[in-house]
Amino acid sequence: MHPIPAFFSRLLLLWAVVVLPFASTAAPLDLPDLDALVDYRPKIPLRVYTSDNVLIGEFGQERRDFVPIQDIPLIQKQALLAIEDARFYEHGGVDFKGVARAVLADLTGGLRQGASTITMQVARDFFLTKEKLFSRKLTEVMLAYKIERTLTKDQILELYMNQIYLGQRAYGFGNAARVYFGKPLKDLSLAQAAMLAGLPQAPSTVNPVVNPKRARQRQLLVLQRMRELGYITAAQLKQAQQEDIRVIAEGQSYSGHAQYVAEMVRQAMYAQFKEDTYTRGIVVTTTLVQAEQEAAYDAVRRNVLAYDQRHGYRGPEAYVALPHSGAERQKLIDATLQKHPASDRLVAAVAISVTPKAVRAVLANGDEIALGADGLRWAAAALAPKAPAALKLKAGSVIRVVQDSKGRWSVAQLPSVGAAFVALNSQTGAYRALVGGFDFNASQFNHVTQAWRQPGSAMKPFIYSAALEKGYSPGTLVNDAPLTLTPQETGGQPWTPQNDDGVYDGSITLRTALAKSKNVAAVRLLRAITPQYAHDFLPRFGFDGTKQPVNYTLALGTGSVTPLQMAGAYSVFANGGFQVTPYLIQKVTDTRGTVLFEAKPVAVGQESDRVLDARNAFVTGSMLHEVTVSGTGASASQKLARQDLAGKTGTSSDAFDGWFAGYSGATTAVAWMGYDDPQSLGGREFGATLALPIWIDFMRVALNGRPPNQTPPPAGVAQVQGDWMYDEFANAGAVRTLDLDILQRFKDWLSP
Repeated sequence: MHPIPAFFSRLLLLWAVVVLPFASTAAPLDLPDLDALVDYRPKIPLRVYTSDNVLIGEFGQERRDFVPIQDIPLIQKQALLAIEDARFYEHGGVDFKGVARAVLADLTGGLRQGASTITMQVARDFFLTKEKLFSRKLTEVMLAYKIERTLTKDQILELYMNQIYLGQRAYGFGNAARVYFGKPLKDLSLAQAAMLAGLPQAPSTVNPVVNPKRARQRQLLVLQRMRELGYITAAQLKQAQQEDIRVIAEGQSYSGHAQYVAEMVRQAMYAQFKEDTYTRGIVVTTTLVQAEQEAAYDAVRRNVLAYDQRHGYRGPEAYVALPHSGAERQKLIDATLQKHPASDRLVAAVAISVTPKAVRAVLANGDEIALGADGLRWAAAALAPKAPAALKLKAGSVIRVVQDSKGRWSVAQLPSVGAAFVALNSQTGAYRALVGGFDFNASQFNHVTQAWRQPGSAMKPFIYSAALEKGYSPGTLVNDAPLTLTPQETGGQPWTPQNDDGVYDGSITLRTALAKSKNVAAVRLLRAITPQYAHDFLPRFGFDGTKQPVNYTLALGTGSVTPLQMAGAYSVFANGGFQVTPYLIQKVTDTRGTVLFEAKPVAVGQESDRVLDARNAFVTGSMLHEVTVSGTGASASQKLARQDLAGKTGTSSDAFDGWFAGYSGATTAVAWMGYDDPQSLGGREFGATLALPIWIDFMRVALNGRPPNQTPPPAGVAQVQGDWMYDEFANAGAVRTLDLDILQRFKDWLSP
């Protein structure tokens, strides 16, 4: 069959309106059942929220909310009816007057107007194609009459307003309100409601994101029709016409700063519900706290970029040979920039003119920008006449640029280094924030849960913790002097561990040794308690023993851990000796509000669940506090102006990894930085320069307004010579020195 012109289609409708109502009630066509309407089950996507109800993820082909007719605002219904079907509550499915007006307009050359009622559109959207065929038109009319006999007007309108496509992958007015305006349907203004009502005509091309001008014209037409029908007053019309409507940019209708978390939830839901995950309307509430998640995201981005700035410009991302023709040039630029999507504020551009002091470039939106001397200073080496080919910036170079608050553009680049951050509630195990990498769109690899890396000195507190059970204390003296382990001790070649800074302080306390992260002291301590004992001690913190060595390098963190594992391990110190199981999903409901799952977290504290002596957690915690006051993490207390912090820096061999793990109160957080393809982060880079700044920036937000945390000493500890020690060892007069040679003891005796 062939398509029919709109005019003849409308004549057919006019005939159908006149004849079919008087025809036999037996349907002349084989009409489908209306089960899909009577038992309407829209495809509603999976949605993921923070604990404070901020949408952070949505998964499904259709973005849709179901809003019952009684919850749809009157003003929204009136706006829709005014432009689509003003006689909806009067006609029987097909509007005779509407069809007649459309035919008359076709004959006289008047304003083109539609003839399909809302009921006919429901019939078409649910059961038919959009092809203009005689058979389809007849079926559409007959279906409209059948629908009107089966459903009430409100039921029909409810179906339409929840099913209709409104652009930007939004289906239904409830979802469109959130996609375009970031608010519930009930909170829309008259002007916003009118703009949504104008979308059904051409949702893909006349929506306020794609074509704001045409969307505005359509909105004004809706408002005028509402006034003509008496739905609104002249004053309301004027106010709505003057309202400045702000539309959310594409892709920003929900927070894009928790994509790694949203993906973790998606995988968990798919494992349980399979394909129903994307259509069942599942709502997942996570344990995340939105303000802390944003703080974590900002902290990672800011400090990764700072590291990248310190290590110089690497050159353009790509290069294209620009054609001379303006049209061909723009086409190539557009195609090229599509392959280099923006990373938050880091946007791609193609340089079209380059001199040593000025660069002109084109953005993906077609805007041309200028970069002056200040904006090019960082990339000056790339503008030198003899710059290496890979570094050189020239016309056709694909570069990254960033705009400051004053509108000035500067050269930037996408970092190649990886990073991760995770924060847990150490009392319950609930995730408070998680950032799995610099840019989820660039790499979906979640470093928090998937990256097994060497922890470096961040592993030392667990060796010190094990030593406490052997009678050692923070006040125990250790010889920080060069040491060589024999082949008999190593089981292989002789080994000479070294301090990172090459400085050896002689006789120092274990407290000082940990605060200053002395490698040789840690090895001496491990030798005293034996690697096997320390290795057997680690599982109580949640570490995988198969990924930790049973030798002296254990003291220097040569095993493998994930940032999440480290957060759980440090939580044992933070909460007084209990292992927590991190959990992310707080509650799962379906589209009808039925609770499918709800976590029932219980704060730690049951003695039967204890994995570490409360005294051990307290004493080790006091040493970790020293790290943040006088040791390698001292900038934490200085910059946060707090004295209730505890943690440890970590730098793996050759600075392949930088760590900081620490806690305050009930918040334990871990930051990590390193390359996915392991390589040195730089000879002057350490956990204190790489990861600690991320931790500080996050904690500044997480601890804001919280009073200082005070941990009282548990029973069974005493202060001996100014430092903590278990009662039984203090009373037994435990040895106060560790592995000090005779010469060192003599020097100490001679010291005043």
